[in-house]
Amino acid sequence: MLFVFVSLSVFSKYYWKENPFLQYLSILVVIVYANNFMLLPFFVKKKWYIPYVFVFAIISFFATQLYCNVFTKCGCSVMKCLSDYLWQTLVPLIFFSFVWVLYRFIEKQAEVEKVKKDHAEMELKFLKSQINPHVLFNNLNTIYSYSIEKPSETPELILMLSDNLKHILYESNTKTILLEKELQFLDNYIKFQRIRTEGVKQIFYKTQIQSTGKKIAPLLLITIIENAFKHSALNSDISISIIETNGVLECVCSNDYNKDRVSSSAFKIGLQNLEKRLQLIYKGNYKLNIVKAEQFVVTLKLNLS
Repeated sequence: MLFVFVSLSVFSKYYWKENPFLQYLSILVVIVYANNFMLLPFFVKKKWYIPYVFVFAIISFFATQLYCNVFTKCGCSVMKCLSDYLWQTLVPLIFFSFVWVLYRFIEKQAEVEKVKKDHAEMELKFLKSQINPHVLFNNLNTIYSYSIEKPSETPELILMLSDNLKHILYESNTKTILLEKELQFLDNYIKFQRIRTEGVKQIFYKTQIQSTGKKIAPLLLITIIENAFKHSALNSDISISIIETNGVLECVCSNDYNKDRVSSSAFKIGLQNLEKRLQLIYKGNYKLNIVKAEQFVVTLKLNLS
């Protein structure tokens, strides 16, 4: 409509009702839409860009001659006709070709983003699936040993395991979960570990939450804590501190380890998975620091806001 308005108001020597451009407009509409719906899709799909340029030029040439000799009946030469009227065919063709390319580009970008999103979700599910069996397996081992040594206290452990399974199977399928629920899951896990490592390891566990209603990606902190228990030395200390202040969560986990028996690669698998999840979910909103010296210390700072 803008193109028609400019053509009629600025460039025309005729009155609106007498303007041959209005008569030519119906032909121009057919040319433009045939180009957008048939020619462009066909040639772009085949990647025949040079042939398309030739077809484009031929259509523009004959359309201009049609306008010049049939609608305006100016009686000019071919070159004069092209110099005076070619723009009236070229401008809408080029403009709407550009619009077509722009829309295809936007659609392509949307497809790429969707593929990236689907890939990220699949990767997150895969990383979660690597976590869940480890947690369940360790808890079942604890219940088995307790059922032999202290069968009267086993029902309480089964109830705790039931809560943890509910958390893993149902609540962890969401993108985020209330921090309080995630900490309840960790509390149960620590209780299992206290029983399992009684008389062998000393556990110092502290949580402090300032804000309520904050959410976190499920099964995120368990990797750090489980890693500490898995690789800590016998008769050693494990310290776990989880503190949330003004929407910033800080988890610090340290443990003693046997330098001669545990290789550097042994620590990396779980923590590498953790960092992948952090990159996918909290990119730019986290700091993960790993120090391997006298103790193995993992510090995670997470912006939950």
